[in-house]
Amino acid sequence: MKSIESVYIHIPFCSSICTYCDFSKMLYYEKFASSYLEALFDEVKGKYKGEEIKTIYIGGGTPSVLNLKDLKKLFEITKIFKLKKDYEFTIECNVNDINEEKLEIFKNNGINRISIGVQSFNSEILKKMNRFHTYEEVKQKIELINKFGIENINVDLIYAFPNTSIFDLKKDLEKVFSLKIKHISTYSLMIEPHTMLYIKKTKSISEDIDSEMYELIKKEMKKHGFIHYEVSNFCIPNYQSKHNLTYWNNLEYYGFGLGASGYIKNVRYTNTLSLDKYLSHKYVSEEEVLSKKDQMVYELILGMRKIDGINIKDFNKKFQTNLLENKIIQRLIKNDCLVIDDNYIKIPYNKIYTENDILKELLDYE
Repeated sequence: MKSIESVYIHIPFCSSICTYCDFSKMLYYEKFASSYLEALFDEVKGKYKGEEIKTIYIGGGTPSVLNLKDLKKLFEITKIFKLKKDYEFTIECNVNDINEEKLEIFKNNGINRISIGVQSFNSEILKKMNRFHTYEEVKQKIELINKFGIENINVDLIYAFPNTSIFDLKKDLEKVFSLKIKHISTYSLMIEPHTMLYIKKTKSISEDIDSEMYELIKKEMKKHGFIHYEVSNFCIPNYQSKHNLTYWNNLEYYGFGLGASGYIKNVRYTNTLSLDKYLSHKYVSEEEVLSKKDQMVYELILGMRKIDGINIKDFNKKFQTNLLENKIIQRLIKNDCLVIDDNYIKIPYNKIYTENDILKELLDYE
């Protein structure tokens, strides 16, 4: 395995809880946040082995909800990591949290990429999500970020919200393309257990409309010069998320914080969701020791999310095998569910929407 080059840090605090969110989160209280950051500091000091780090991603929750004192403490923690010269350092932000004071702290502590949870510009949809901002506010905040010299900006969009139409999506896309951003992540709404939408028995949009929306996104992204490089992710050339490519390339990474996941020495682990346990330094709740078969399945399922797919030679060298001799792979190629392009194997572009059905078959790979 290659040396660990990526770090994920989870900040579980939010100013309000979105109706669709199933991530580890809780309302922000300064007292809890201060104790949490102390425990996070101890976890990082105890696990990090001094590798040169290429990507750090601070996610949530809402990291930007932290006050200035807490943010300074957070960046004391990140200073522990030795960074490569070409590092990528991302923090997730809500529109409402972005201001000059916080951006100055971000800039002074090495942040060079910001991911903004916009989700939609439609006021009715935002209200149902329990989010509150306008297009003008988003535009102003992005201009402010650019003034601080941070030009690598991602915007998250959620589509296929119940009772929305293709017209609604077109309007959201028109507005997002008008912003000066390098990267767009688009997610079809998933109504997950334990979310407010699920509790209220919200019904998902029809699969036909969902599919039509995805095809529209692909078409509009191409028209506006965005490369489709992963199922849900688009960027202008050379602005792929280096951190997320760590996951899709099945590389090792540290996961720190409540509910965070990591992958080290063929062990995938998940941290506890209990704040009490985390504050007591009982960090890890689950560990999965991977067999060779497990490693290959992860490599295939994660790698097939990339539009370019998997490098066949690299896969064969890594696992001392011949991918194209596998019966499941041969069957999927025969059924036009996988194609070979030069030295890569991938899902055909016209079947990306149905990728989950194809990936399920790869679970039996051995």
